[in-house]
Order: sequence, then C-alpha cells, then structure tokens
Amino acid sequence: MTEITDALRITRSIRLAELDPASTPGFTGDKLAGQVALAEGVERLAELQERLFAASRAGAQDAVLLMVQGMDTSGKGGIMRHVIGQVDPQGVAITSFKAPTAAERKRDFLWRIEQALPQPGMIGVFDRSHYEDVLIHRVRQLSPADEIQERYGRIVEFEREVAERGIRLVKVMLHISRAEQGSRLLERIDRPDKHWKYNPGDVDERERWDDYMEAYQVAINRTARVGAPWHVVPADRKWYARLAVRELLLEALEAVDPQWPTADFDVEVERERLLATGDVTLPEAGEEPAPDDAAAPSEQGKQTGKRKKAKGGKKRKADERRKGDKQAKERKKPKSGKQSKGAKKAKLDKQAM
Repeated sequence: MTEITDALRITRSIRLAELDPASTPGFTGDKLAGQVALAEGVERLAELQERLFAASRAGAQDAVLLMVQGMDTSGKGGIMRHVIGQVDPQGVAITSFKAPTAAERKRDFLWRIEQALPQPGMIGVFDRSHYEDVLIHRVRQLSPADEIQERYGRIVEFEREVAERGIRLVKVMLHISRAEQGSRLLERIDRPDKHWKYNPGDVDERERWDDYMEAYQVAINRTARVGAPWHVVPADRKWYARLAVRELLLEALEAVDPQWPTADFDVEVERERLLATGDVTLPEAGEEPAPDDAAAPSEQGKQTGKRKKAKGGKKRKADERRKGDKQAKERKKPKSGKQSKGAKKAKLDKQAM
C-alpha cells in the first residue's frame, strides 16, 4: 500500500502539532478493514524475510533496520507482537535500548548502536535508539546544548554510512496524543493485569510533554534525509499504527528485492542420488512440492495450520464413520429376490413342525 507509506514519509521540515494522531493517512477503511489488511500481508512479509535470509547465505549483504521511537504507551510493544511477530524469529534481532550502563556511558553514544546493527540477511528492530541521546538529553539537559547540536550531524553521517553497508533504514515515530496517552496510563493503573506495565516515572515524563514534542520535532527536522527519511505514524488507533509499520517494513524489503540464491550443486545429479537411496515419495503430477521449512512459520501460520489439520482430520473421521455405517447396513440388508440363510432355516424348521 504505497498510499500509506507515501503519506507518512518525511524528508523535509514538519510541525508535529499539525499532524493528527488519530488520523489514518493513506487508508480509507475502518478498524475491521485494517485488521483484515494486516492479516492479508502475512505471507508476503514472511516470504520476503525468508528470501532476505536465504540470499545472505549466498553472500548478499542486505539487511533491514526498523527503528521505533515514541512516547510511553505509544504502542511500541504492540508493533513487536503484531508486526514483527508475523515473521520467523530466527531472522529477527530485537534490541531494546534502556538507559546506558556505566560502561556504555564511558564510550561514544553511537558505540552501543553500532554493536546492535543487524547482520546480513537479518531484520534488526530497535525499541528506542540513538535518538534518545538527543531527545531525553535535550529535555532533561543531560548533555550540554552544543554537544546535542553536534550529535544531530553525527547521526546523519552515521545513518548514511549504515545505508552504504546495505542496511535499509526504516525510522518510525509513533505519534500519540496526550489525551490518548492519559487514557492508556489510567488503564494500566486501574487494571491489575496491567500493573506490571506501569512505571511511576511515566507520569514524570508526561509532565514534560511539550518539551518532548519540541525535541522530537527538532530531531526529525534535523535528521530527515532522502536516504534516511522519517515516518511519523499516527498512533491513537493501534490497528492503524500496526498496519502502517507493517507496510513500511514490506516496502523496505521489496526495495531490497532479495532473490532466492541459485544452487551451488548439480540439481539433477543430487536428485538422482537421493532417489537411489530408496524410500522417497515422488510428488504426483501437478502437485506442488512441499514448502521448505528452512524458515520456521510464524506463530499465526502455525495456528492456522493446526486449525486446518484438525478440521481435515475431523472431516476424514466423519467420512469414515458414514462409510462404516453404510457398509454395516448393506451387510444386514438381504439381497433382492433371495432369502438369507437364517430365513431359510427358520422356514424349514416351521415346515418340519
């Protein structure tokens, strides 16, 4: 859906106050339509990820890096579950950047980011990123103003170098409204099953809302480039945010366009060798070969397969029961024009009396 990705892409200066967090840019459907669209793209996303991983086995250096920023409760966790959860976890590397450790603070702010960059064939996901060093540091004045100004330029250069390595960047800001954040925080307080998500410090950060919005706006405007654009995703509607991020990830993978690697062996020779070992069932004419399981199916795919298998098993059992009942009736029913042995014996006994 290029309509969504085109509507969200930012390569110039913007004003966050003019972007509606409850809007659905590039999508005219409702929540149900959005959920259907999210489900329909599962197979395409899984295939592209497997191709990306497979191509790396043949030497391709491509990778994808999804960086997700946003205020507390903006839906970063939901993106991990409902979008990243659609693909094989073996091909994903998720890094959640919390406050730097004492050892990390002794190094350059980009050092820990460098260590977490995805390897060829992988989809890297950053839950927060190096932008924390120009967001919270600006709001809470954790670094001198001139140092923060310098960091914007260093980030632009760093992201340019990352792109040159074959890592396609997808930078996302989940843009939630202050009112929606308040409702989600209140839900975490009121529901015992969500207490584990609540952090009293979230309210402290909420009190600096305007400062954070200004910090985000400056960071986006200073670092948005054609080669590393930002995408401000309205996040008041969780279903839309998930669909939008999935479309951005799909677009990045399609731009890479990973190809299945060609075999580095003689296919016909190896096929004959395998058949010669015996006990190999050949596919019937017109039957599609079983899919390779090099990349494990997503959890959603596993559940769908289980439901289909269970449904098929139930149908077979029902058919077998009906067949058995029919055969039993046929055995009991005398053939037309003839008497059964039991009937003949009963008649003879009666005549003899």
